[in-house]
Amino acid sequence: MYALVTGGSRGIGRAVSLKLAQMGYKVVINYQSNDIEAQKTLEMCRDAGSDGELLKFDVSDSAAATNAIGQWQKDHPNDYIEVLVNNAGIRKDNLMIWMEQEDFDRVLRTNLFSFYNVTHPLLQPMIRHKYGRIINMASLSGQKGLPGQCNYSAAKGGLIAATKALAQEIGRKNITVNAVAPGFVRTDMVEGLDEAELKKAIPMNRFGEPEEIAALVGFLASKEASYITGECIAINGGLYS
Repeated sequence: MYALVTGGSRGIGRAVSLKLAQMGYKVVINYQSNDIEAQKTLEMCRDAGSDGELLKFDVSDSAAATNAIGQWQKDHPNDYIEVLVNNAGIRKDNLMIWMEQEDFDRVLRTNLFSFYNVTHPLLQPMIRHKYGRIINMASLSGQKGLPGQCNYSAAKGGLIAATKALAQEIGRKNITVNAVAPGFVRTDMVEGLDEAELKKAIPMNRFGEPEEIAALVGFLASKEASYITGECIAINGGLYS
């Protein structure tokens, strides 16, 4: 059994990779540049009793994604990726009035267009096998909208809508499509934010941990979640519902 996690070298992606390894999946860890951290994630998956491999490509580059996934499929003719976690993402925060177009475009390419780039080449094998799990990493920002994140909110909001649409297209093939919308989670993505001030607005009075997000992803990837599809599940400590 194979699972692919994009942006799997650190943070939530690493925690998700480890969780899936603990569930018995061989984890294909996608990353863009950090070879050392990606290798570390792979070693953690092996320590958990499973195995995996690294797949280095930029999810925002359609040709790179198609080529890398296509090569993996050629190298594994008897296997298919049955669980896909579209986790890779970036932030380029700024108020809209000062936001550069490139920062708007780059966030959309990495956080939203990558959904198509990575998911599209994996759909046919899932449909042929009549089984699959697709979990998209959305965000509180895509549900609520956050100031300084017009680009990020647009990307994550679009991802939530795409999740709901695709779920309706392929539900009959026993493939579920869901989104997870974390709030503030203690990873590199929240660097520069005022944690002490922000957590005052969170009923749980703390940021989340990557492992808590991974636990939800693991459930959605399991057979126990076979009747849940088209959902966006918030996991934000009560900050927004």
